[in-house]
Amino acid sequence: MHFLWPNQLWMLLALPLVVLLYIWLQRRRKKLAVRYASLSIVKEAMGRGPGWRRHLPPALFLLSLAAMLLASARPVATITLPSTQQTIILAMDVSGSMRATDVQPNRLVAAQAAAKAFLEELPRDVKVGIVAFAGAAQVAQLPTVNREDLVTAIDRFQMQRGTATGNAIVISLDTLFPGQGIELAAMQGGGGGRFRPQAAPIDAEKKEAKPFTPVPAGSYSSAAIIMLTDGQRTTGVDPLDAAKMAADRGVKVYTVGIGTVDGETIGFEGWSMRVRLDEATLKQIANKSAAEYFYAGTAQDLKKVYEHLSTRLTVEKKETEVAGLLALLAAALALAAAGLSVWWFNRIL
Repeated sequence: MHFLWPNQLWMLLALPLVVLLYIWLQRRRKKLAVRYASLSIVKEAMGRGPGWRRHLPPALFLLSLAAMLLASARPVATITLPSTQQTIILAMDVSGSMRATDVQPNRLVAAQAAAKAFLEELPRDVKVGIVAFAGAAQVAQLPTVNREDLVTAIDRFQMQRGTATGNAIVISLDTLFPGQGIELAAMQGGGGGRFRPQAAPIDAEKKEAKPFTPVPAGSYSSAAIIMLTDGQRTTGVDPLDAAKMAADRGVKVYTVGIGTVDGETIGFEGWSMRVRLDEATLKQIANKSAAEYFYAGTAQDLKKVYEHLSTRLTVEKKETEVAGLLALLAAALALAAAGLSVWWFNRIL
């Protein structure tokens, strides 16, 4: 915890003076009582004294003063709050290597099941979009709160050749920031990628790109990207260049690696290919965007990863000013002190 106005804390030094004043008043009261001819007669007339109850209201009032003085210094604490993220993009690998059965029943089916479970855990007001990528990347479902549409899009996945992890990030960013000049075609110059953007009508109105100023990595709290892949990039945009684009926009790119790190040869309909998880690149993508990398070697691991991400993306730790809470506590203590004093002694303190 720290304070925005720490100079106000000097006023806390007045509290010991209040305590000394209270002690002096109590002693003065005793001296006045001694003036009676017979103190025993006075005690008998008054009955049993209030004991500890006499000191409780002043103690509560003292705590109330302390809370008010702390509130005046505007304390700031790191507390866990509901996340302000409203949109999450799931970028999911649908390359041919996802048919490997090292993750039962196979990588793609396990990824689909985990993604559906992830959707169930999210609050209903969080929008989710889906980007499917192999040798090309495309939006399978625009961001929506309709979970049925999202599940349908996940069930429609069809495997293709190639792995364009960089394209997936760029398309995800374009989905989050339409009209900001994020053009995949412009980045494809040296990538040798197979992606071909859809042709726009000649008479289509061109949207002017909004001016863009880079922001600190991970600072954009309204959206995040979760990318799941099981292989190395074989085509398309350099994923680290794409990660830099995300970092410049403050968007976190959480990466999830699934499958075999050492590599595995899989075959299908007469062709075979060797697939290897590029953990180093996935970690760099996550680090560049101030996010995290997760490895899922089994279907159960993958489910746990998505459960963890669901929790991570729906709550967040934030530095929040808590002066209002302390002021509320001070008011409650002051009311309690006054109420007990009136109840027990028919006076306010």
